[in-house]
Amino acid sequence: MAARGWLTPRRRSATARSVLAGEAAAEAARKATRDLDEPLPETGLAAPEEAEEAKEAGEPEEPAEDFPVPGDVRAAAFFDLDNTVMQGAALFHFGRGLYKRKFFQRRELARFAWQQTWFRLAGVEDPEHMQDVRESALSIVQGHRVSELMSIGEEIYDEYMADRIWPGTRALAQAHLDAGQKVWLVTAAPVETATIIARRLGLTGALGTVAESVDGVYTGKLVGEPLHGPAKAEAVRALAAAEGLDLARCAAYSDSHNDIPMLSLVGHPYAINPDTKLRKHARERDWRLRDYRTGRKAAKVGIPAAAGVGALAGGTAAAVALHRRRR
Repeated sequence: MAARGWLTPRRRSATARSVLAGEAAAEAARKATRDLDEPLPETGLAAPEEAEEAKEAGEPEEPAEDFPVPGDVRAAAFFDLDNTVMQGAALFHFGRGLYKRKFFQRRELARFAWQQTWFRLAGVEDPEHMQDVRESALSIVQGHRVSELMSIGEEIYDEYMADRIWPGTRALAQAHLDAGQKVWLVTAAPVETATIIARRLGLTGALGTVAESVDGVYTGKLVGEPLHGPAKAEAVRALAAAEGLDLARCAAYSDSHNDIPMLSLVGHPYAINPDTKLRKHARERDWRLRDYRTGRKAAKVGIPAAAGVGALAGGTAAAVALHRRRR
């Protein structure tokens, strides 16, 4: 997808870049949905037996209410991906696949590992540091064709992602589909990767980070910024406007407090496998909570979403994967 321009933090405010990223994601999502000829064979979501397994595992049951409302075409559902629909981060798994295919070398892994470690320890997103991380990761895919990354993404889904989908969240998504509503993934992962996952799960489509491409080749630049935090809310807002949706009748699902802007947009927010901050926020506002993790693992345990550092190509995530294998 051709970009509208490469915008650095110094040239536009964070709000302007978030809006640009959100609008680009909505445009790319609608285009991908229009271009889709036929769904891939593997499209079923949660089977009845999966829902029963979730119940036996101690997961909370859905309240006895008429939601989602059957036939309400002005309603839709928006699902965060990492740790909400899928265990771990999509970029973590995508990065493993790219490293396996020799997209980058070990000397690059050392740099990505340091950047990821700094982010995890500091817990903040310094603009200059974040831009350096983004540029480092984007350089991995620069010069590669979009079609090549899409093909590789299909393989990586089968290798690392297919068996990491939360059955409980799949059942929630299926309920919206059964009610005749559209279901969208919303993630900071590359829109191409997100679209593959959505198609393989039988969902409507995906909103994701848009990388600039010219004549089908990645330039190594982003459109706006990663689809993270406020940018996700802008993407949902833009898509809702284009699709004629009533956000007050829509639902959104996420595990992270970073997605509070998106969750606050809709009339039916859900905290799924929530981190500590989101759990507290959700309880204060009487939002519905669901936790599908075995033994309700603490939010601080697990793989952080590499999207938080804007690592579009998954290089940072791959560094973490390599480090863990060595340990």
